This record gives sequence, C-alpha cells and structure tokens, in this order.
Amino acid sequence: MKTIHVVAAVIEENSRFFATQRGYGEFKDWWEFPGGKIEAGETPQQALLREIREELDTEIEVGDRIGTIEMDYPEFHLSMQCFHCRVKDGHLTLKEHEAAKWLNRAAIDSVKWLPADREVVNILKSGS
Repeated sequence: MKTIHVVAAVIEENSRFFATQRGYGEFKDWWEFPGGKIEAGETPQQALLREIREELDTEIEVGDRIGTIEMDYPEFHLSMQCFHCRVKDGHLTLKEHEAAKWLNRAAIDSVKWLPADREVVNILKSGS
C-alpha cells in the first residue's frame, strides 16, 4: 500500500483552533487542519510553511510537533505529522477550501472531521 506523507498545521489563537472544510474529492465537505503533502527535499516544517502560504496566503510560525498520525485509508496509508502553529503575518484567506471556522475546545466536535484529523482532535481534547 502506498504511503502518503503529509503535514498539518494546528493553528491556535485565543484558545481556538483553525479548521478548514474540503471543497473537493471523496471527502468533500469534511473538516481538516490545513496542510498538505511533503515534497521531495522538504522538511515537514518547510512543507507546512509552503502549504499554508499556498492555501491560506498566510505566514505561520511552526512550533512543537504534536505527533504523527498513522492511518490506513482504502487506497493508501497516511502518515500525517502535526504541529502547533500560530499566525505570524496575514489573514488566513481561503484559496482552496470551501469554508473555515475557529473552534474552541467546547465546539471542536461540532464539525465532521476527516478520520486522521479526528485523531488530532482527540489529542487536543486530552490537553496536549
């Protein structure tokens, strides 16, 4: 089974987390933490900076790694490295996603998360 290596930005501000809604593909309308595939020669942090710049027209600061989520989907295995992030410059402008929300811990379950992102939510809810 093919493994896809991706990164996800858990952007936090004022005890709220930034979530984006997919506008395409099999998981259209599901919610995720923004990010994307790691390209050849990139570190996970470099990939995250590039992806957020491309998807949200924003500069972020990549902080500590939350963890790596390993998950099997029907056609591939996903290895997703997740990092705490904060906005450094910009206004989180949606360029690829359908919608976005800031969710506090009490509302974090109010959206339909992608399976791998649900695992990140569970980590966040446990206080990490």
